[in-house]
Amino acid sequence: MRIKPGRSYPLGATHDGSGTNFSLFSEAAQRVELALIAPDGSQECVDLTEMDGFVWHGYLPGVGPGQRYGFRVHGPYEPDQGHRCSPAKLLLDPYAKAIDGQIDGDESLFGYRFDDHDAPNDTMDSLGHTMLSVVTDTAFDWGDDRAPDLAYHHTIIYEAHVKGLTQTHPGLPEEIRGTYAGIGHPAIVEYLRWLGVTALELMPVHQFVQDPHLKERGLSNYWGYNTIGFFAPHNAYSSSGSRGQQVTEFKSMVKSLHAAGIEVILDVVYNHTAEGNELGPTLSFKGIDNASYYRLVDDDPGHYFDTTGTGNSLLMRHPHVLQLIMDSLRYWVEDMHVDGFRFDLAATLARQFHEVDKLSVFFATTGVAPAPPCPSSPPVSPAPPISIRATGAARWPASTSSPPTTASPCETSSPTTTSTMTPTARTARTALTTTSRGTAARKARARTRRFSRCAPASSATC
Repeated sequence: MRIKPGRSYPLGATHDGSGTNFSLFSEAAQRVELALIAPDGSQECVDLTEMDGFVWHGYLPGVGPGQRYGFRVHGPYEPDQGHRCSPAKLLLDPYAKAIDGQIDGDESLFGYRFDDHDAPNDTMDSLGHTMLSVVTDTAFDWGDDRAPDLAYHHTIIYEAHVKGLTQTHPGLPEEIRGTYAGIGHPAIVEYLRWLGVTALELMPVHQFVQDPHLKERGLSNYWGYNTIGFFAPHNAYSSSGSRGQQVTEFKSMVKSLHAAGIEVILDVVYNHTAEGNELGPTLSFKGIDNASYYRLVDDDPGHYFDTTGTGNSLLMRHPHVLQLIMDSLRYWVEDMHVDGFRFDLAATLARQFHEVDKLSVFFATTGVAPAPPCPSSPPVSPAPPISIRATGAARWPASTSSPPTTASPCETSSPTTTSTMTPTARTARTALTTTSRGTAARKARARTRRFSRCAPASSATC
């Protein structure tokens, strides 16, 4: 298959109607192969020969939505030094918008032999035992969909589980129980309206992994706090298929809830991934660039610095990890029309080094408004990719009573942004897992909970 150079951004798989651009960050890689998976499970591998700033990329004409793929990363396999690259492991795209299948716990998924944990296992091919990334189609008829954008003092949040809310509901057809389509069904929507709910907070819907040790006992991971895909709706909650159909079904659910005046908030898990520690499987990040994505023990990089109790923690001071999270949040707001987020273990996200830092770059980046133009303002060109540099306005801590005074972009002739996130006309509310006391602290925390339409100091002017 003839591959063209393509481009390094956006990361992931981007279909343009004629073909698909593939882009992957890896500082550790010496060579990257794109593996295209055929319907019969066979593969065709193509080298991504272009690399800019540690981003490997290429464009394949004729490749479109529904195509399953993965990456094979060639590089150092030196676990004791924190490097776990192995082309034998078929790896998920960290930016995959849809994921097909589930892991089966086979020995090929792991970097060691089951009968000897000290024996390396970097040659057993994981194809056929792991999950696959899927190229998706972004087309969707949103109609006149818009965020309800209700005031906080009018908000009533209902926390629910996709399956738990719908699995036994007598008013739903059996084929859509436990799915996104079930939540979007009139029976569920009207029930939420009858309760007076104004916002539905869904427990994790990012693609997560079923733990092999649970499957061996005939059990499953019900709650979903075991994320492996920060852009992909969990495929088991789709009634229509897992090769991109889950994306459309999720959007339809959001559209139905918005039409009823109900916002959608996601419980998101960005603090760790399902790959666990050195004894966990190699599914994506670990094989792409282990030392860039994860916090490793300083004087023993063969082990993981775990502040989450799950085996690993993401390395929040690495710019590409921050970019991954910001790109994910932006995607769910702009493409999936989600209204806000609740961050699981937000304290871990604030650990740039060791202690929790209220002035961490994560809080600084998420706590300011993208400040898109007001309706009467001329359009603004999209901002460049996310940067970890924070402006002065981005640095005010959630514990202060008010942010620094900044000029309102709605009061100037040349609208500007206070963040490097791409402007969006939508609103996203961000509930952090922190607590504080006092009226001033509550007001300040409320301000950090939204990507508003204007700069934080002047949001009322819109």
